[in-house]
Amino acid sequence: MPKLYLLLGGNLGDRILYLQQARESITAQVGSITQASAIYETAAWGKTDQPSFLNQVLEVATGLTPEQVLQIINQIEHDLGRERLEHWGARVIDIDILFYDDLVQQSQRLTIPHPQLHLRRFTLLPLHELAPDLQHPVLNKSITQLLEHCPDALEVKKYT
Repeated sequence: MPKLYLLLGGNLGDRILYLQQARESITAQVGSITQASAIYETAAWGKTDQPSFLNQVLEVATGLTPEQVLQIINQIEHDLGRERLEHWGARVIDIDILFYDDLVQQSQRLTIPHPQLHLRRFTLLPLHELAPDLQHPVLNKSITQLLEHCPDALEVKKYT
């Protein structure tokens, strides 16, 4: 079964509850969660005048295609109350596909691996916790190497 890595994040409302509800929906609709990172907190990236985010990476075993996963996670976001008002704006939940096995795919709706994951410490740190030796199929570097050379200076800390 393909190994899927998802990044969950949110910075509005009960952030822990939204992450939990997203995990439950992913388990019910996408596949079983085989690993989950700790939850991390970081300042907003991109558009910085908003509350801090909580993020978590999940490893999921799925029998779905990437397009099916995208459709379902978009529906999960919608069902949990996500409104797409502005790029990088505040949101109750965001679910991104980081990797789908070693697939490289680019279409109008979906790019795998996620095109900016190597630039974001809040993505790399929880991903490193789960899969430090995972190789990025385009950049040909491990998650450890990407984290070591990440240009993002935002502090990412475990959330307690």
